Amino acid sequence: MAGHIQDRWYRAEKGPNGKSVKVKTDRYGTGMRYRARYVGPDGSEKSKSFPDGKKRLAEKWLSAIETDMTRGQYTDPKSVRVTFRQYADKWLESRTPSPMTRKELGRRLRLHVYPVFGPRPVGTFRPEHIRELLAVLEAKPGVSASYARNIFADVQSVLSAAVDDSLLLRNPCGARTVRRPKPDAHPVVPWTHDQVFGVRAALLERYQAMVDVGAGCGLRQGEVFGLAEDAIDAGGRTLHVVRQIKHVEGHPVFALPKGRKKRDVPLPDSVAEALRAHMDAFKPVEITLPWDVPEGPKVSARLIFTAEQGGMVWRSNFNGKEWKPALAAAGLIPEADEHGKYESAREHGMHALRHFYASALLDAGENIKAVSEYMGHADPALTLRVYAHLMPDSRERARRAIDSVFERGVHEDHGP
Repeated sequence: MAGHIQDRWYRAEKGPNGKSVKVKTDRYGTGMRYRARYVGPDGSEKSKSFPDGKKRLAEKWLSAIETDMTRGQYTDPKSVRVTFRQYADKWLESRTPSPMTRKELGRRLRLHVYPVFGPRPVGTFRPEHIRELLAVLEAKPGVSASYARNIFADVQSVLSAAVDDSLLLRNPCGARTVRRPKPDAHPVVPWTHDQVFGVRAALLERYQAMVDVGAGCGLRQGEVFGLAEDAIDAGGRTLHVVRQIKHVEGHPVFALPKGRKKRDVPLPDSVAEALRAHMDAFKPVEITLPWDVPEGPKVSARLIFTAEQGGMVWRSNFNGKEWKPALAAAGLIPEADEHGKYESAREHGMHALRHFYASALLDAGENIKAVSEYMGHADPALTLRVYAHLMPDSRERARRAIDSVFERGVHEDHGP
């Protein structure tokens, strides 16, 4: 049997004849009499108390613990005392070094998950509780299928960690009856060549080369804003994507690109020429910002793109005062209303330039692994999920390949 059972009402002492005798303790007659103790897989001692007359029950409990350990089905008894919210908050602190990511994860949990089962003990989770959450999310206004998938993934990650920590036997998110929210059925529709250059032409001259970099190298908006003159390879054939400007609780900081991955992107001659012309007209400016967090060490870089006043380009100012008017001029969104307000243009943000870049590469026959690498995706599977429908139809290529083989075979001598 794992562990042992302590009788807290009696203790063993040596009698006058040297034999062991039971002597009442100060606790005799009060509180729980038996305490079952064992050492868990993590090396710490666990225990549970039982009342007088329930020693057999304590023995059965220890025996069950031993069986679960042997079968690999052990869960820590404290799992029924630690709530999902308590565990998730602790998990969140160790989840990622990025303050921005932690903030977004915490926000999703606080708004959408904790109200449903925040007080529920971790060890009591069953598939029915996940199905309940998914039903709540589906009925909630403003929660898209894609957003619900992110929330589901957060919960799945928290409960996977709980399984690893022996607080939960298995993750209920993986049950067959739990249906992960389906992604929004809105495949990416890339801009046409005319739309890209229509937006470019409508921007101020100092911002036009941003379109060349976004559509010609696939950079994200923050990476474009954080592009410095040291990003251009000495040979002029490669663009080193090594930083972005992001905002942490309203404060701009320099940081590694998304996913904390630097990357090298082929620099087309046309984009290199546009950057050279831009830097001749608008000299790079040295900008100093904290690194990664507002309290981080100060870092300086000579940025290629700057605002008219000479400082960094602020995302909110650029999107509202420069980008949306250019979209309207190119016919992608309606003109501003009588109050000067433009409608939402989420699908026509600067990210649309990345979609154009991906579609151009795939249309030219570039392989999905290379496209994924150039775009800085976590893995090619992500690129495939987003852009598979843009890949050229391979059926005609398959026909031509087989026809060429068979045509060769017809004209060769294969014997009698």
